[in-house]
Amino acid sequence: MKNKKYIKESMKYIWHPCSQMKHHEKTPLIPIDKAKGSWLIDFNKKKYLDVTSSWWVNLFGHNNKIIKRYISEQLNKIEHVMLAGVTHEPAINLSKKLGKLTKLGHCSYGSDGANAVEIALKMSSHYWQRTGNSKKNKYVYLENSYHGETIGALSVTDIPIFRKQYSSLIKPYFSSPSPDLRLKRKNQNSIDFTQERVSELKKLFEDKHEVISSIILEPLIQCATGMGMYESIYLKKVRELCDEYKIHLIIDEIAVGFGRTGKMFAHQYEKIIPDFICLSKGLTGGYLPLSVTLTKDSIFEAFYSDKIEDAFLHSHSYTGNPLACSAALGTLSIFETEDVFKNNKNKANLINKLMNNYKNLPIKNFRHMGMIWAFELDHEVDIDKFIDYSISNGVLIRPINNTVYFMPPYCITENESNHMVRVTYDAIKHGVK
Repeated sequence: MKNKKYIKESMKYIWHPCSQMKHHEKTPLIPIDKAKGSWLIDFNKKKYLDVTSSWWVNLFGHNNKIIKRYISEQLNKIEHVMLAGVTHEPAINLSKKLGKLTKLGHCSYGSDGANAVEIALKMSSHYWQRTGNSKKNKYVYLENSYHGETIGALSVTDIPIFRKQYSSLIKPYFSSPSPDLRLKRKNQNSIDFTQERVSELKKLFEDKHEVISSIILEPLIQCATGMGMYESIYLKKVRELCDEYKIHLIIDEIAVGFGRTGKMFAHQYEKIIPDFICLSKGLTGGYLPLSVTLTKDSIFEAFYSDKIEDAFLHSHSYTGNPLACSAALGTLSIFETEDVFKNNKNKANLINKLMNNYKNLPIKNFRHMGMIWAFELDHEVDIDKFIDYSISNGVLIRPINNTVYFMPPYCITENESNHMVRVTYDAIKHGVK
């Protein structure tokens, strides 16, 4: 009965994100009461395997005792204090650890991924203004990119369903063709395709470098366009072009950071250091909203002055919240004390083996990196029937158009992996028209 009660009240009082509310008349919301590990549990005690990590945020499972301890200990000290004119231990310790992991300097905190992107964009163009290059105030983004839905972040996002309704509010910037390997020509070598994309970007830089402040990209996987994966050499070549044409490189690790691709950060598949890194989602293990933008000391120093008007004044009320920073410290402590990457590699090998028989299904473009799997359903599969079957059988899946993906928490067990793979297999078969 509680499920029905909360569905009705939620429809009446909540405007749910990234949703057409009318669709929930046919596909009811799922009221969640509690969670443990990889499982979400509704008020009727039905369990759902959280194979998308609650929108890619949860790393080590729900109700993780280590992260909870860090939050609880901080809660008994201080819950929040402004970070303007004041500092605190969790923010200091987190900044030190993130600086060591990324080889970048100062941290500017926010509350979500779009906020981190806004900071990076503003800081980049402001830097060029501070150093006598005020014409450099435009950005380059990749075709099919996603960087958030605030106005600045939306201006470098290239997914029409999010962008087109607000086109009159968005400044025009430069789009460069995506290196997503799904876009290469039939029988085209992936390295040749990638080099083509690099050459197109180089031409843009040659023509417009005097007005370009920075390029922003999601390293290795463009998640919101359907887990579009590309070769790491593209990152190396972009870094070289940025150095050549004096353009900042902003790496958006919001979705793929903290081990999702098999390394702590996806850009570390190449030996490059960005000018800015944006982090969020897995930063707190999925416990509290927090984002951070890291940058080089040389950029920080351009704002260091006796005059307040020379400062970077971007701020939010909950900037660097102590509880959120403590959750992030708890998350990093797990990386420090457990062999997360080895464990994940073993889990990934198992899941790949379990998915061997997927080659007989009506799917295409099967791909995998780290703890992320994706493929497209053929048109003969009814997507609504596929989703209904999955959820009815305890797998909470949320395809992107016809792209099905797994991005499970790292605590997923062998039995849970079997459940995820088997139910999804059966759901595809069930959905064939």
